[in-house]
This record gives sequence, C-alpha cells and structure tokens, in this order.
Amino acid sequence: MGIDAARGLALIGLMAIHLLPAYDEETGGASWSWILFSGDSAALFALLAGVGLALTSGGRHPHLGRAMTADRVGLVVRAVLIAVVGLWIGTLMPEDPPAYNILIYYGVFFLLAIPFLHLGAKALFVSAAVFGILAPVLMQGLRDALPEFVSYNPTFTDLFTEPGGTTAQLLLTGSYPALPYMTYLLVGLGLGRLNLRKTEVQIRMLVIGVGVTIFARATSYFLLYAFGGYERLLDASSMSEHDLEEALIWGPDVLPTTTGWWLTIATPHTNTPLAIAASLGMSLAVLGVFLLIGQKAGSWLLPLAAMGAMTLTLYTAHLVGLSFELHYDQPYLWFVINLALAALFAVAWQRGLGQGPLERVVSTSVKGSRRLVLGGSPGDRRG
Repeated sequence: MGIDAARGLALIGLMAIHLLPAYDEETGGASWSWILFSGDSAALFALLAGVGLALTSGGRHPHLGRAMTADRVGLVVRAVLIAVVGLWIGTLMPEDPPAYNILIYYGVFFLLAIPFLHLGAKALFVSAAVFGILAPVLMQGLRDALPEFVSYNPTFTDLFTEPGGTTAQLLLTGSYPALPYMTYLLVGLGLGRLNLRKTEVQIRMLVIGVGVTIFARATSYFLLYAFGGYERLLDASSMSEHDLEEALIWGPDVLPTTTGWWLTIATPHTNTPLAIAASLGMSLAVLGVFLLIGQKAGSWLLPLAAMGAMTLTLYTAHLVGLSFELHYDQPYLWFVINLALAALFAVAWQRGLGQGPLERVVSTSVKGSRRLVLGGSPGDRRG
C-alpha cells in the first residue's frame, strides 16, 4: 500500500508538471507545482522502479542461479515492452511537445539494471553513489563530443535513422538521462533488499531523506554564494545576472561546459551531483512517510495506491491525451479532469479486474519468459 501510494503521488507530480504553469504570472517566480514536483516526481518514479525490481527478484534474499537468470530475461522483456510504448507515444507527440516522455528512458534504466540485479543492499548503495558522482561529470565532459540532440520524444524512426544521437540522448543528454538516473534506481533496488516492513527502516529512510535533501541544497547554496561559485558562473558563462538567476531557478537548456562550477547547482533536472542528491533525499522521505502510514491509513490511501498500481496505463493515457494539445487554455481544469479520471478508473478497474491493462500485458509477457528459462522449476534458487 505504501509503495503504491508513493508511486501514485509521483504520477500526480508528473501530471502537475505537464499540465500546470511552471511560473506564477503575478510574481514571475516558480509556481507551487514547479516547487513541489519538478525533478522530484521523476526521481521518485525511478526509485520506486528499483524497489519493484528488488521485490520481484527475491527481496531481502536475491534469487540465485536459474531463477536469477529468469529474472534478468524477464527484465529484458519488461524493458523492451515499456520502451516500445514510449517510442509509439513519441510518434504521437508534436515537434514542440507538451510533455517529455519518460517511458523510453525507463526501458534503458531496466536494461542497465540487469548486471546489478543480484547484488545486496550495500553494494547497490555504493554503485548508486558512483553513478551519482561520475555520471554528471561524464555528462558535462562529453557533451561537446556527443552527437547533436535528436528529439524531445524519440521515435522508432529516430532510433533507426540516428542510433548514435538517440543513444547519447537516452544515456546522457536527454530529459531523463539513464546514467545519472541509475542513482535513483539502484538506491531503490538497495532499499528493496531491506526489510521495508520494519518501522525502524521506515523511520531511518525518512530521516536520511530529509537530511540528504537539506545537505545537498545547503551545500549548493554555500558553494555558490559563500565560496564564489556564483561569480565564477557569471564570468564563465557571459550571462547577465538576470539570465543566471533564471538558469538557477529553471535550469539551463543544457548543462554548460564552460566551468566545472555548474556541477555545484542543485536546480531540478540539471542532473548534477547535488541536484541528484536533493531529489533522492526527497524521494526517500516521501517513501518513508508512505511506508509509515500505509498500514494505518490504508483506506484513505486507496485511490492513490490504485493509481500507483497502474501507472504505466495511466501515464500512457495521460500522454496520449496531451498529444491533442487541448489543455493549454484551461490548465487547472485539465489537471483536475486528469486526476479525477485517473483515480476513478484506477479504483474501478482494480476492484473489478485487478491489474491495469498495460500492466497485465507486461506481467503476462514477463511471466512467460521466466517460465521458458525456469523450465518448470520456479522455486529453484540454486540453479
């Protein structure tokens, strides 16, 4: 219940970012939806994807031998199916899209997770830290050498006609680049190797999450404003103070390569080490809260958890609806409509039919591939 509810909140956050204004028209500052959800919703989604992978591959006791091989094959199938849905949605979106689709990146997350699937919690947390530090450095260091940006929402055509550019985008330069996002997924995978039912673990997750977020944001602030980072960014970028302030709120279009000081900012979606740490901390705190209240507030969380149990279906439907571009004039109305329809559909479908429609297709395909590998021995952990 707690995990599904947290996933439901992440879905609401993505809907809010896609539909609601990013700035306040009166003040010109960031809107409440941008402050609450930008960057953190996608990070929470990736973290929970890792938790889900851990739970389906043995939880606290990772599968061994043939069972782990079956898990890896099933993960390939899952990755391909989700990526296909993402590529199909890309064909529906206009050139200047109303939303950036995370599903194609999700498929890449899952493929990259395959070598880590058998690891224990400590090894996964260390691996996550390596990705969180090195991936942003690679992102900045290789940007000028990588192929040009292909598309906000890659399609089948992009994949086959510009494989190099599409691959670079999916790994390092896109909206949800897989290498830095592996930090969230691997932390989630590590969390899923713990006993998440223990109150002690849940409280620790909440406290650590809040602490990491405060540390990341405070560190970025001091590096920028107490240790001269702001002036160095101003000198290196040739920006005016106004343009730099805008970049620090909304993030630059691409992470500049003019100075390493850009890696000290914690702006959402910049995927710097401190931005990753800040969103990771928020994700840990949110999951910790929902795990703590999940068993006691189950009935209150039902609509949220039902949405979280079928995010693939609801997120796909949400993006397909956005592709018609009917929402621009009444963003708040469309947000309420999206939210209400998602909650009502999720609760009704779950009560009547169980798994969401796209979730069932993916689950059936994964189970079929696992059976082929296991050869009738689903309980074999020894291989």
